[in-house]
Amino acid sequence: MREVIRPRAVESATISEAVPATIDVRTIAPGERHDRIFSAFKALPQGGALELMNDHDPQPLHRQFKSSFHGLFTWDYLEQGPDLWRVRIGRAPGNCCGSCS
Repeated sequence: MREVIRPRAVESATISEAVPATIDVRTIAPGERHDRIFSAFKALPQGGALELMNDHDPQPLHRQFKSSFHGLFTWDYLEQGPDLWRVRIGRAPGNCCGSCS
C-alpha cells in the first residue's frame, strides 16, 4: 500500500530512488524512537528519503507524521510483515517541514 500525503502540485518521490539512510528502530530504546525518526526526517533535503525498519506496523508514527507534517511527506510501505515492516518516508520536494530558517 502506498499513501502519499502531499499538496496536489507537489510531485512525489518514487520508490525506485536511492534511499540514503535506514533507521532500524528495533535497535533503539522505545522512548527515543520517534524523536530520532523526526530528527532524521527534518535533516533530509527536499525530495530526500529514509527507510524505517520495524517489527510491527508503525501506524502511531504515521498518525504523528500526518499531524505534524501534513502535506510535507510521503509514506510508502516497502514490506508489510508479519515479522518486518519497512517504510520509505520521504520529504516532499518543494516544501519546508519547519526546520528551514
